[in-house]
Amino acid sequence: MTATNRQVRLASRPAGPVTPELFSLTEAPVPEPGPGEVLVRNVYLSVDPYMRGRMNDAKSYVPPFAVGEVLTGGVVGRVAASRNPAFREGEWVNGLLGWETYSLTSGQGLYKLPDANVPKSWWLGVLGTPGMTAYVGLFEIGRAQAGETVFISAAAGAVGSVAGQLAKIHGCRVAGCAGSDEKVALLLNELGFDAAFNYRTSESLRESLRKVCPGGIDVDFENVGGDLLEAALRHMRPFGRIVLCGMIAQYDDTEPRPGPRGLIGMIGKRLTMRGFIVTDHPETCREYVPKALRWLEEGRLEYRETIAEGIENAPAAFIDMLQGNKIGKQIVRLAAED
Repeated sequence: MTATNRQVRLASRPAGPVTPELFSLTEAPVPEPGPGEVLVRNVYLSVDPYMRGRMNDAKSYVPPFAVGEVLTGGVVGRVAASRNPAFREGEWVNGLLGWETYSLTSGQGLYKLPDANVPKSWWLGVLGTPGMTAYVGLFEIGRAQAGETVFISAAAGAVGSVAGQLAKIHGCRVAGCAGSDEKVALLLNELGFDAAFNYRTSESLRESLRKVCPGGIDVDFENVGGDLLEAALRHMRPFGRIVLCGMIAQYDDTEPRPGPRGLIGMIGKRLTMRGFIVTDHPETCREYVPKALRWLEEGRLEYRETIAEGIENAPAAFIDMLQGNKIGKQIVRLAAED
C-alpha cells in the first residue's frame, strides 16, 4: 500500500502529570499482511484512565508501555486487507491495537462487530469495556439490589455515567459527584440521578455526601479515591460494599499516599472493599451486551461521548480525559467510516 501510517509513540515516562512532550508523532509505511495476518484501517480510538498506569515502568496486571514504541488501546476499524481466513476485507472489527492509522495483527483478540443499529464508536464505550466495567462492578462485585443507595464518584465519566443509569434501571437510589456544574446538571437532568454535587467546589466532601445520601451508602462505586474515598468510608451503611474501579486522583502520584484514613470503621460496619479487572469476568460481559442494546433501544440507557479528530490529537484527548475536561467517553476519530 502507498498510504502513510501515522503513529503515536511514548517518547518518555512521566514524573507526575502527563504532558504533551511525553508523546511523539511519527510516520511509517503501511505494512502488508503476511500469511495469517490482518491489516486494519483504524477509525475510532479509545483513550482510557488505565493507560496512565501503563506509562510507568511498574509491574501491574498489564505490561507497561515501552519507551519508543507505539502506544496501544481499544480500536474500532475496518479490515483493509486480510490473509487470515477468519476476516474479510471491509468487515468492522474491534480489538486492542495501536495508536496509529493502520494496525497489523495476527487476528488474535480481534472481534467482528455485531450487526446492530448503533454508531460504531459506541463499541468502545457503552457497549464496550466501560459499559461492561460498570455492569460487572455494580452487580458482580457490588451486588447492588433494588432499594439500596448507590454512590458513584466521577459519575459523568465513561464508566460512572453508565453505572449510575444501570443502578437506576435496577431500582436503586443513585447519587454521584462530578467536577463541574455542567456535569452535575447532566447527571440530574438527563441521566436520571437522584442527587449529585460538584466535588471541586464542595467545602466539605463529608457534608456533601451527607446531603446527597442522607441515609448512608450501600454501594460506593469508586472511580476517584483519595479524599472522596475517605469521605465515603465514613458514610457507608452496615454491610456496605466498596467497589474499587479506579483511583484517578492518585494516578499522577510519584510516591504512595498514606491512608485512606477511617479503615477501622470497616470492622464495626462489616464493610467489604474489593478491586476488580473487567476482563476477569467474560461471562458477565457477554451477558451485558444484549441487555445494553435493549436498554438503548428502549431509551432507558443514555450515552454521551466526546470525540476528538485526528491521530495527532490523541495525546491531547488523553490528557483532557485524565484532567476531567470532557463528558462521557473520550474517543478519537482517526478516519471517516467509509
